[in-house]
Amino acid sequence: MKYFFSLIFFIFFIAENAQADEAADWLKTEIDFILQAYENKGTSDKDRFLMIENTINYNFAGAGIAKFVSGNAWLKADKNTKKEYIELFKRHLALTISSMMQGYSKQTYKLINSKYDKKNKVSLIDMEIYTDTGSLLVTWRVKQSKNRFYVIDLIVADISLVVTKRDEFNSLLKNVDYNLKEFNIFLKNQNEESYNKVIN
Repeated sequence: MKYFFSLIFFIFFIAENAQADEAADWLKTEIDFILQAYENKGTSDKDRFLMIENTINYNFAGAGIAKFVSGNAWLKADKNTKKEYIELFKRHLALTISSMMQGYSKQTYKLINSKYDKKNKVSLIDMEIYTDTGSLLVTWRVKQSKNRFYVIDLIVADISLVVTKRDEFNSLLKNVDYNLKEFNIFLKNQNEESYNKVIN
């Protein structure tokens, strides 16, 4: 009986690692696509960002992250305000990620470890970025849903992007008394300012 349970445990362990490895392979493909976009000098800044934005929006759980970082403001908003906010947040997220990835575009990287968190049903994929002064560890949290993978968080040097955004947005929402409709105006203006910096 002891050997039977050991065998079952071993099978589950192999299956979980296989899922983490599959997620890592998927992630590498998507990262390389974004980095190659920066290397293509024949692409305009506007077209490059549009391509990267589409990739990020397709592969990140944007709507779920948007809802999380808005906190209680989400509960008080109407349907149309929520819809507008999600679209604005997705662009904000794309601008944030693309800016970060641009900083890494001239560096080399390697996916050094992948494991499956059974409790949270999330694959944790460690990426080491090598720079002239050392290296930086980035952990991608990837979840599988409806037969495809989504990035649900990005942890850089032990700092969660999602948690950081929640703190940032909470501070900004406080200025408008957690009114998501008013916050959308601010976020739209911020996105336009960031976008103009990217394409000019």
